[in-house]
Amino acid sequence: MKLSERGTRLSNDLWLREVRKLTDSGHQTAMLTTNFSAAMPILAASMFARWCQENFFRYMRGQYGLDRLVEYGTELVPDITEVVNPQWRRLDSQIRSKTGQRQRLHAKFGAMVLSEGLSEDEVQTYERRKGELQEEIQHLDIEIDQLKQQRKQTLHHIPVQSLPEEERFTRLRTERKHFLDTIKMIAYRAETSLVSILREHLARSDDARTLVRQIFETEADFIRHDEQDVDGADSPSHPCRS
Repeated sequence: MKLSERGTRLSNDLWLREVRKLTDSGHQTAMLTTNFSAAMPILAASMFARWCQENFFRYMRGQYGLDRLVEYGTELVPDITEVVNPQWRRLDSQIRSKTGQRQRLHAKFGAMVLSEGLSEDEVQTYERRKGELQEEIQHLDIEIDQLKQQRKQTLHHIPVQSLPEEERFTRLRTERKHFLDTIKMIAYRAETSLVSILREHLARSDDARTLVRQIFETEADFIRHDEQDVDGADSPSHPCRS
């Protein structure tokens, strides 16, 4: 792989390591990381391995129903399991909401332009409205800063046992889901083995998995023949529908 790297700084002054891969077509794929010790080839391989994992899970969700609900039973969440603190989530939601309000006010403030030929009353109305918007923006800035301070002092994750009783929850049972997911993984590996065989006989190797899937979904009549049938004997055959 043709790799290069450089340091880059985000808008919040966080320095990151930027690794880029150059393809044969001239396209560059960039990756940002805080890992300053690993070698470039290891980081690049990790990035592309992550893409393979994402493609795998997308395929399994679409073709094998990996995320499909298999039962409605629930079980208690272990007390030591860490979850997002509801108080932190509420503060974060308020910050996002008020930040959106501030952005809309900034846009409205910037869109107000004083035109020529206005009367004195219109100029005063314009200046008053500008002042009101500026005051609202400053007030929101203060509120957002206060909320950020509160969020900073609030734990992001807490154990389930620390949740208030009214905010505790259960989760779907996992044993049956894990068992079925294991079967789906085995089926995927069997499908992949068939795909690897077909690829050797196809002009376009990328079509192998689609062909295997179509074979699985196509109805066919299977008729079993005993050894005597193969030799020409008149033994009955047993058809079955698949």
